Amino acid sequence: MVSHSVWIVGTSRSGKTARLVEQFCNWVKAEKQYTESFYTKKPGRKKSGYVAEFLDIKQTELGVLVLAANDDNRRELGDIIVTSTLGKYPVRAKTPLGFFQDEVILFWPLLINSLNLKAQFPVRLRPETEQELATKLWRPQLDEEILRVAGVNESRLVRRILDLLQLAAYSGVPCEDIAQILARGLKENNTTLEPEFLASLLLDWRNWCLERGLLTYGIITELYSQYLLSDRNYQQHLTKRYQAVLADDVDDYPSVARLLFELLLDQGAVGAFSYNPDGAVRLGLGADPNYLEGLAGRCRVEILTGLPPESLGEQLTKQMVELVTEPMVLLSLPEIVHSIQTTSRAQLLRQTAEVIADAIQSKQVEAEQVAIIAPGLDAIARYTLVEILVKQNIQVQSLNDQRPLVSSPIIRALLTMLALVYPGLGRLVDRDAVAEMLVVLSRKQQLPENSTDAINRVSTDIDPVRAGLIADYCFLPHPDRPNLLPISAFERWDRIGYAATTAYNQILQWLEEQRSQQELRLIPSPISLLDRAIQRFLWNGSNLPYEQLAALRELLETAQHYWEIDTRLRQIAPVETTPHTTIIEFIQLLRRGTITANPYPVRPIGGVRKAVTLATIFQYRSSRRSHRWHFWLDAGSPLWAKGGAATLFGAPFFLRDRLGEPWTAEDEKLAEEQRLRRILADLLSRVSERVYLCHSDLAVNGQEQLGPLLPLVNACVTHPVI
Repeated sequence: MVSHSVWIVGTSRSGKTARLVEQFCNWVKAEKQYTESFYTKKPGRKKSGYVAEFLDIKQTELGVLVLAANDDNRRELGDIIVTSTLGKYPVRAKTPLGFFQDEVILFWPLLINSLNLKAQFPVRLRPETEQELATKLWRPQLDEEILRVAGVNESRLVRRILDLLQLAAYSGVPCEDIAQILARGLKENNTTLEPEFLASLLLDWRNWCLERGLLTYGIITELYSQYLLSDRNYQQHLTKRYQAVLADDVDDYPSVARLLFELLLDQGAVGAFSYNPDGAVRLGLGADPNYLEGLAGRCRVEILTGLPPESLGEQLTKQMVELVTEPMVLLSLPEIVHSIQTTSRAQLLRQTAEVIADAIQSKQVEAEQVAIIAPGLDAIARYTLVEILVKQNIQVQSLNDQRPLVSSPIIRALLTMLALVYPGLGRLVDRDAVAEMLVVLSRKQQLPENSTDAINRVSTDIDPVRAGLIADYCFLPHPDRPNLLPISAFERWDRIGYAATTAYNQILQWLEEQRSQQELRLIPSPISLLDRAIQRFLWNGSNLPYEQLAALRELLETAQHYWEIDTRLRQIAPVETTPHTTIIEFIQLLRRGTITANPYPVRPIGGVRKAVTLATIFQYRSSRRSHRWHFWLDAGSPLWAKGGAATLFGAPFFLRDRLGEPWTAEDEKLAEEQRLRRILADLLSRVSERVYLCHSDLAVNGQEQLGPLLPLVNACVTHPVI
């Protein structure tokens, strides 16, 4: 029997997504033809006579579940489908985890009945809040001896344990079976904690969350795979809503996605799936490409051969893989592969940036056609590259730059402001923080002369020097009520100047007004105070740079989420604490750097930004981008074999084709070889003209770099720098 579902196999940029969209359009066209034929069979009837039969058709109208591997790809796929269908067909693309979350919340009443849960609306926990609450719950059991055996600090251990729950849920393993799988997988490893102990912590955590209606990604996925998917009522609703499923890049999906797909296919739905053998970007982070590939047996397989003519993949992949896997082979790479080699990494960063700047300024390549890709980007490398290129008027776009939210001066200033308004927070503010707050809150907008640039130039009425003087003489520390004194407290206040004095008085007056309103309980929550400060001092009708706007939005989203969770916990179990303990914990959470500025949407609105792309291997491959020129930074780093992303602890134990099997050194070596082959094939498919291997003999820590790509550097004929 020929299957109506299709399994599309192809390497990167081989047209898999375009083929999926074509399949979607074919489904829509077939449905339209069916509907039109229904009406043309009865031409003698009046329109009013068709009402009942028309409603019958609408009830069985083709429902399509559209899935993509990550959020960026989801938006792009949705946009492509809407464009291809001229917006006539409503599309709601989701990621697998996003779909699971929507379904769990939509059918929460069903779960309340089946699990005997308290009738309350569920609230999803963010990862940072999840870790903080789990740490508080487990702290009595995580003593010094436990941390010594684990060999990591408390924060890292808590994250590692929580990841086990997530990995188990992704693979369709119930929480109760985690101990058994870990016991089998770790039976030869005596340096880790007891599996029964880890599983008991996770069971306590899961039950604690469900009692309070709190959902994490791991709990959401487990509820969906273990309870909803096996519920007959849910199955009926699911198959009634979706008669087709369209899934792109399933090599990055968790195992439970296959359970969903098989249920739909068993009920007569048709499917279209794309699979990239050189993908598996999230392998080790919850994806199970081998298990998903088993779906191919239920579909008609289409193999897309060939790469875009401008891709270097077909020309270089075989050579590079051979050089890496058999270093003794005497081969030299063609001239399209250049090398930049230095002794120190500092020299490498500077020379790489200069080569890029020279190429762009000499019009050999445009900024948006260049990508710098590294296995890992530390703050020094990021700052050096950006600083040198920006000085040459070349913009740099960092993909998914997950710097801590508190690294932004405007965020630190707002946190200082909170400590000055609410009582009991004096130990969280010091002289330097006050000076920085004065600089940030005294900003003023200046439109560029003879320029249409959307980003305004920003200056401040209180410069850092004056802010330091004011903080020295006018800031009065106090554990409960820190205060700012009038400018006259500084004997030589005339040295401050009119503009700075005026700005300081305005800030002082505003803070006094907020304190008064807070004492009268006229400020609903700290979120309202943050919003007031943003409107008064930062926004002020101006166009903020996207990076600052993203940070402010993430701060407000984080604060709203934090107080929502706090309200829920106090409703369940009221605790006796000081009035502003929550604010203290919120500020400390941000200052630990566990929250990053990635609000929704995470991309600016508009056309392609004319900027050099800066990304890790993982970020670049996940984004599915392509460029004319690639600069592979730190080509001698051993991290290339890791794919630029650390594998989660215990991830191999939860792969469906080897559940609970021990992970040996030989397994690790083979996995790294396969990962490196996929990375080379994938990256070369995404570059069309030139590759630079950027290598320094010494790493940042002074150690010699002897990574797996070193044979490529040695086989590369050193070409003269531009």
